[in-house]
Amino acid sequence: MNKMNQLKFFSVALLTTATMAQAQDVDQAKKTIDAEQYEKAKGMLKSIVQAKPSNGQAAYLLGKVYLKQNVTDSAKIYFQKGIAGSEGAKLNYAGLGQIELDNNNATGAQTNFDQTIKDVRKKDTEEYIAVARAYMDADKPNYKKAIEVLGKAKLANPTDAQVQLALGDAYYGDKNQNEAYAAYRNAFNADNTLIRAKMQLGVLLKGAKAYTEAVKSFNDVIATSPNYGPVYRELAETYYYWGNNEPKKYNEYIKQALTYYEKYMTLTDYSLASRMRHADFLILAKDYKALEVEAEKMKQIDKVNPRILRYLGYSAYENGNIDVAVKSLEDFIANPSNKIIARDYMYLGLAKLKKANNLETKTVDATLFNAGVADIKKSVDMEITMTNDLSEVGKKFYEQKLFKEASAIYEIAVTNVNSKNYLLDNFYLGNSIYYDNTRKDVVKPDPIALQKADVAFGKVIEASPTTQDAYIFRARTQRLLENEELIIKYYEEYLKVVNEKGQDEFTKNKTKVIEAYNNIGASYANTDKTKAKEYFNKTLAIDATNNYASESLKTLR
Repeated sequence: MNKMNQLKFFSVALLTTATMAQAQDVDQAKKTIDAEQYEKAKGMLKSIVQAKPSNGQAAYLLGKVYLKQNVTDSAKIYFQKGIAGSEGAKLNYAGLGQIELDNNNATGAQTNFDQTIKDVRKKDTEEYIAVARAYMDADKPNYKKAIEVLGKAKLANPTDAQVQLALGDAYYGDKNQNEAYAAYRNAFNADNTLIRAKMQLGVLLKGAKAYTEAVKSFNDVIATSPNYGPVYRELAETYYYWGNNEPKKYNEYIKQALTYYEKYMTLTDYSLASRMRHADFLILAKDYKALEVEAEKMKQIDKVNPRILRYLGYSAYENGNIDVAVKSLEDFIANPSNKIIARDYMYLGLAKLKKANNLETKTVDATLFNAGVADIKKSVDMEITMTNDLSEVGKKFYEQKLFKEASAIYEIAVTNVNSKNYLLDNFYLGNSIYYDNTRKDVVKPDPIALQKADVAFGKVIEASPTTQDAYIFRARTQRLLENEELIIKYYEEYLKVVNEKGQDEFTKNKTKVIEAYNNIGASYANTDKTKAKEYFNKTLAIDATNNYASESLKTLR
């Protein structure tokens, strides 16, 4: 072999070796991303891109990591660099498409997705998976579109493990448990090193509230892969949900959840992004002391990151530092670049309510209180389940006899008909309005507000016909509205429910029964004296000294 041929041979050999090495590095980076070691993965991918700027796949993966960490600007830079690359370049269009979805530009997203799958080879699936992942990872996921795209990938290569894994995620997001289970199982059968697929089988059990079985499934994963971090996060979340479903074991399970989350952190990284995810879990677990510590650590890492204000605001509120809470959350929400979530407005609203309520002077700053209510409404408009936080808030005002303020809170709470507190919230809404209209300083009751109270009591009665106090308060409300016909109707219904419960219940509620007899008698007095006398005599039959009934009978004679 002459020197020229030898040089060519060695050049090709070196190129082949370098290409293989980079492919191995990219594969290792993928595993590192899957293990949620994002900072480590970023370092690996940056080295690959620096060594070979034309590696479009590495640029795409790096961009996706930045998107996971909500650093959109950096993600976009790498996607745009990746487009100009060679191998895997088209994947970067999928990344840009996800950014367009997040910007609510469906047309722009579709243009990028079309570029991703343009001229895709018959057996290739990676481009389809990238587009499907974009749909799933977007701020507003579209799982049905992801399933549609993955259908094409499945046709191209039905046994591809990554296709099946992505299908599992799409079906899971679309709440199709059976199809998700089959896809995850197929993924693991196709590649038994794909720990994520095996773990997701446990995630399905967690979602089905089969917590015992989920924990066993996750422990099976740990038995084969003890250093796989994400499984500890899933265990943490499982124990959190389990604790919420078994209140008697809540403290035990939350402690276990926090222990597993710390284990997850040790196996991933302590970057700002990971600490933020940890902070999100601490919020769920209601460990606000730990949240405040974590927020201070994040502040040391990056003093200017605006999201830290969220955690400072939440923890400050829960730990009683109301002024800090209000300022932190107002500063966070005022920044247009921040992605505001419903809980941000909820905490800001709650902080303002607390600041408005002066316990020493027993007065309420109406302007600040109304501002807090407005923030809470914004929170509920964004996410209706935020109403679950309001029952206790309303009750605190109610117990302070601040009935007007309590009714304002309960009025928001009952907008969620699926709330677990829906009936109780309606009852307290009605009561709050009723009592607010019986204050000594009220010159004339508010008929519009009282109609709301009547509707609230009606909803309680409709769902729980044996809740007797709902009838008596509805009758009292109609008494304030001076509606004689409905006064009679609801007091009679109260008496019917009490009587049906038996003599013991009747005796126990003697005072309210007398109230019902006397008010029915008074309502009949101008239209049916015989009926009126009948009810006043019923009162005297159980309370011979009742002055109101006696005097009313004298008048009727």
